[in-house]
Amino acid sequence: MKQSGTTALLQGAVQDLASRVASALPGGGHAPPADMSGDGGPRGDLVLAAARVLGADLVLPDILKGTAPAEDRLALLGRTLDAFPPRPQAAPTVLWSHWGMRRALRLVGASGSGPDESQAEPGVDWIGDAPWPSLTHQLAVLAPLALPAADCAVARVARERTLDVARGFVRAIRRRDWQQSAGAGRWLAVSDQVPATLGLDSGLDFVELMGGGDPRVLLQVRAARSMRTRVSV
Repeated sequence: MKQSGTTALLQGAVQDLASRVASALPGGGHAPPADMSGDGGPRGDLVLAAARVLGADLVLPDILKGTAPAEDRLALLGRTLDAFPPRPQAAPTVLWSHWGMRRALRLVGASGSGPDESQAEPGVDWIGDAPWPSLTHQLAVLAPLALPAADCAVARVARERTLDVARGFVRAIRRRDWQQSAGAGRWLAVSDQVPATLGLDSGLDFVELMGGGDPRVLLQVRAARSMRTRVSV
C-alpha cells in the first residue's frame, strides 16, 4: 500500500511538471510557474524524480524558442543528471535519455555541459533492425530526442525508417495508446519524408482530442505541432 501511494504521488508530480512544460509551448497560453525546484526534502525529492521522467523536455520550450531557461529549471535539470547517473548495465533508453539531457543543457547554452567528443553517443544496434512496433515503442520513450536541426544516431534511425514510424503511429492510435502515438507523432514531425496520405496533422489533432487530458500527451502534441511548422517551412 505504501509503494502504491508513493507511485501515485510520483505520477501526480510527473503530470504537474509536464503540464507546466506544456503550458510554455506554442499554443499553451502562458509560461510555467517559476517554482520548479527540487533541492531537498520530500517534496524536492519528488520533483527531482518527476524531472527524471521528463528528461530533456524540461527545457524544451527554451530550446524551441531559443531563449535562456529560468534558473530553477536549469538547476533542476542539472541536479537530475547528478542524481540519476546511468548504472553500468542500464537499458539503452536510459543511456540515451541521460545523453539527451546533457545535450539539452548544451543547446540552451549552459556552460560546461552537454556531450562532447569524450562523451560519445550510445549505440543504436538495439533499435536499427527492431520490428516496427518495437521501434515505435522505443522511439516514443525517447521522444525528447526529437528536435529540429539537432541530429543524433537515434534521429537518423527514425528518419531512415519513417514509413515504419508512420505505421506505428497509426497502430498506436488504433490501440488508443495516446502517449505512444504522441511520441511517434513528434518523431514524424521532424521528418521531411512523411507521406501526405498519413494525415499527420489530423492525426495529431485526434490524439490531442482523445488523450490531451494527460499532460504528457499534450506536451508531445504541442511539441510536434511546433516542430512540424519549422520542418514544413
